[in-house]
Amino acid sequence: MILKKIALLFLPACCAMQAPAQSRQPTAAPSHQWMLVWADEFNYTGLPDSSRWDYETGFVRNHEEQYYTYRRAENARVENGCLVIEGRHEKYPNASYEAGSTNWQRAADSAAYTSACLVTKGIAAWKYGRIEVRAKIPQGLGVWPAIWMLGDNESTVGWPKCGEIDIMEFVGHDSSRIYGTIHYADPENGQHKSKGEHVETSRPYDGFHVYAIEWDESKINIYFDQQLYNSFDTDAAGKGTDNPFRKPQYLLLNLALGGAWGGKIDNSVLPQSFLIDYVRVYEQKH
Repeated sequence: MILKKIALLFLPACCAMQAPAQSRQPTAAPSHQWMLVWADEFNYTGLPDSSRWDYETGFVRNHEEQYYTYRRAENARVENGCLVIEGRHEKYPNASYEAGSTNWQRAADSAAYTSACLVTKGIAAWKYGRIEVRAKIPQGLGVWPAIWMLGDNESTVGWPKCGEIDIMEFVGHDSSRIYGTIHYADPENGQHKSKGEHVETSRPYDGFHVYAIEWDESKINIYFDQQLYNSFDTDAAGKGTDNPFRKPQYLLLNLALGGAWGGKIDNSVLPQSFLIDYVRVYEQKH
C-alpha cells in the first residue's frame, strides 16, 4: 500500500446472496493446522470495536485524495454482519491545514473525499500465522482498497525497513487483477525492494473472496481464495532476527481513493463500500 514507496450460527445479511454459510470457514488452511487467536466477526452494530481497532486520520500517504476520518459512521461502521468502509465524495475540513504550506497533506483547507483506514496498531500485532479476511471489494475508477500489514516498529525505524505485507490490493482501473506484494529494505544497501505478483480473475468485485497469508520464519505465502499466487523467501529481506518479517506486524484495512496508483476518480461511481465479513488471525499448532 505504501508506494516508493468465535463462529456465528447464521450468515450475515450483507453476505447472504454471495455464498453459502459454510464459506465462512477457512478455505486454504486445514483446521487441524491452525489455532484461532484473534478475530472480529462483525456480529454487532455501530462503530468498529475500539478494543480491536484504531484509525489513521487525515491525508496519510501516496498523494491519495481521501481524508481518513476518525470514528465517523459515514466512513466506517458495522451493520448486517459486515464492516463497511465507505469512500464518499464530499467536502470535509482538513484538521492539519496550514495556510501557505507546500506540503500536500497541509496545503488544502478541506478534502473532496472521505474514507477510513482501520488499524490494529498499538492494540494487536503478530509474528507468523495465518491472517485471513473475507471481503467484497468496491469497483470503479479511482478506488483502491487494501488489506495489509506494517512492522510494529514502523514509527521508530521507518519504511521500508519496518517491512510491509500487502495481503490484497485492487485498483479500479485494473479491474481483473488482485495484487499481493512484499516490501522491504535491501539488506545490503537499505534501498526499497519488493516482490509482487497478481492473480487474474473476472469481476472480483462481484462477490466475497477470502484474502489470506500464511507466514512463518522462512516464507510468506499469499492466497486468493484457495489459490496460492505469491511466495516470498523471508531471507531475501535479511538473515537472522533483524529481518522485519521475523518481527511483529500490525494490520490495516482501508479504502483509498485516487493517489499514486489509484489514479483518476470517477465521481459518478461514489459512494463505494469495501465490505469485510470477518478478520481472523491463526497461530500454527505445534
